[in-house]
Parts: sequence; structure tokens; C-alpha cells
Amino acid sequence: MVAAAPPDGAANAGHKAGKQTKPTVILVHGAWADTSSWNGEVSILRRAGYTVRAIGNPLQNLTTDAQAVKYFLKSIKGPIVLVGHSYGGSVITNAAQGVSNVKALVYVDAAAPAVGETTAQLSGPTSVLAKWSPSDLYDAVPYPNAPSKASALYLKENVFVTKFASSVAREQAVNLWATQRAATTVAFNTPSKYAAWKTIPSWYFISSGDQIITPDSEKKMASRARSKVTVYKGGSHLTLVSDPAAVTKVIRSAISSVQ
Repeated sequence: MVAAAPPDGAANAGHKAGKQTKPTVILVHGAWADTSSWNGEVSILRRAGYTVRAIGNPLQNLTTDAQAVKYFLKSIKGPIVLVGHSYGGSVITNAAQGVSNVKALVYVDAAAPAVGETTAQLSGPTSVLAKWSPSDLYDAVPYPNAPSKASALYLKENVFVTKFASSVAREQAVNLWATQRAATTVAFNTPSKYAAWKTIPSWYFISSGDQIITPDSEKKMASRARSKVTVYKGGSHLTLVSDPAAVTKVIRSAISSVQ
């Protein structure tokens, strides 16, 4: 029998008599997305009896974005499986550093930088982000208290629908484009301070159809992190939306390692 999802407030209950505490799954979204990109995974994991939270990623600056996530991680008691999509992978790579109860990292079509690398460096030379000009990719707008020459970037509709979300039904993809959150140039160009994958076991979900962070780039990052790799045939940078069951299967593998 599948256990009922624990009620709010009971997420971090300690050990019950003779039972190990289930890990809490924390999901961190990437650029041009929000917490709703994890809706499918949240539903599947909750039905399976896990406590799961998709938390907001500020998308402002890698150092401060990671600190914001770390503050949340420190509020969680018991083991954590920490999952990041896209730029969210860079965030979890930094946020998990020094948080002893993070027991597994899961990268979903994500960046996993080494110390000193930026997210922008990791898309891969054949990524649409590398091949197209910024003016063809983005609508750039100012934002409050921005550093000199920094902008908030929104993906243009044709890029979002045909490159970023090509595995998602077109109407849904257009809706996701219309509701996207901007990410700043600073976020993409801040060097990583940490590489938590050096000490925390990791899993990597790679969509062969990803045109934003290329499979070749992800395979290289997974190799140096010694991640357990799953290559998904097809999909896009938003396979987490178009096939949440496949992504959840990899998250469940990570969960199993800490139970």
C-alpha cells in the first residue's frame, strides 16, 4: 500500500520507532522557469509518500541564489535529496556545500560547474545559446539595483517554443513562455565558488534532445562528477515538464540510495 503524503508541518518528523526518516526532496528550478515546472514530479513523489518542496530560485546572482537555497536547506531536518534543473544545477552545486544532511544531488538537464566556472561556459559549443546572437535569443530589460551593464533576460517566443521547450505541446509551451521568469546576465556569469558534487553522490538525467545545455556538455560534467547517468532519448530542455515520470524515476533512484 502506498503511504499517504505527510501533512504540512510533519515534513521533518524525526525517527519513529524502528523506522528510518524518509529523505525530503528539494527541487530547484532553472532560468526562464519557476516552481511550477516541477508540478509533475511533485505530484508523483507525494503520491509515493515523500515530502517534497519546489522552492523559488531568485535567478539574480549565483552566489546569492545559492545562499538563499542554503538557508532553506538548513531549515530541513533529516536527509535531503537535492535536485536542480538547468541553471538550478549550478545553484545546488553551491548551496549543498557544507550542508551535511544533503545526501544526494540530482542534475536534470543541468549545469554542474567546477570551482571558477560560470553557467554560461557550460551550455556547449553547439547549444543554441552559443550559436545565436543575444539579440536573436533574448529580450533584455533593466532591473532595479543592477550592476553596470547587467540586464534581465527573457527568452524570445520562437526560441522558447522551438528550442527550449520543443518536447512540450505547443499551446502549453507558449503559455510557459508567457509566464517565464527572467534570469540576469549576472546569474549566468558568476563563477562557481564550490563543487559539492566532489563529495556528495550525484545522478544525472540527460535529454538527448536538449538544445540549451547540450548532451555532450552534460556528459562531460557527469563524468567528472562520477554521476550515475540516465540518457533519455529525445525530450528537450523541459523534459521535466513533458515527461515527469522519467525524471522522477531518476530522483527515486537517488532517494533509494539514502534510505
